[in-house]
Amino acid sequence: MTTQTLPKDSGSSLFPLVLSIVAAAATGVLWAYANPIQLVPGVIQWRIFAFLPPLIGILLGWKSGFICGYLGTIVWSLLAGTFIPAHSLIVDGIMVGLTGLVPGLLFNPATTTFDKSALVRIALVCLVVGLVMVAAVSASLAFLGIFPFWWAVGYLGLSDIVPMLIGTPLLVVPALKILNAAHPASFKRF
Repeated sequence: MTTQTLPKDSGSSLFPLVLSIVAAAATGVLWAYANPIQLVPGVIQWRIFAFLPPLIGILLGWKSGFICGYLGTIVWSLLAGTFIPAHSLIVDGIMVGLTGLVPGLLFNPATTTFDKSALVRIALVCLVVGLVMVAAVSASLAFLGIFPFWWAVGYLGLSDIVPMLIGTPLLVVPALKILNAAHPASFKRF
């Protein structure tokens, strides 16, 4: 297995900020329109791109990961017609943002060698933060009377945790190579 690292943080944080906003828009659009499997038709899709916030957090920084998850959730809910102000802006947005923030805090490409053990740790972090997110979002949906709690836990767990668990560790090394090629000069993680 090859390992990949990023140079030490230096330079501007504008690059990761802009890229995180672009990734947030892409995340929302992909969640709204590119989810082929409807778990609950019109309401919960298997979000195969749920790995994007943790991936952006690891590559570009914890703030970038949070922006990607939070804004991606808002874009998705507006496009999908599922926007509920109290739920989308507060609980869902913040909790999905945390799925990008936490991995970004724990894994810095400048100091992490992405060998097999690091990829397993990334998967475990995605599992834990995913479980916390699913529990909080399910509680919010149950409180609002939209879905029963355990029903929401089951479907949201399938929807979000599985793609994060598989996609993030699988794509972090190739994405880091692409990022290094696209921006060979170092940048400050945001």
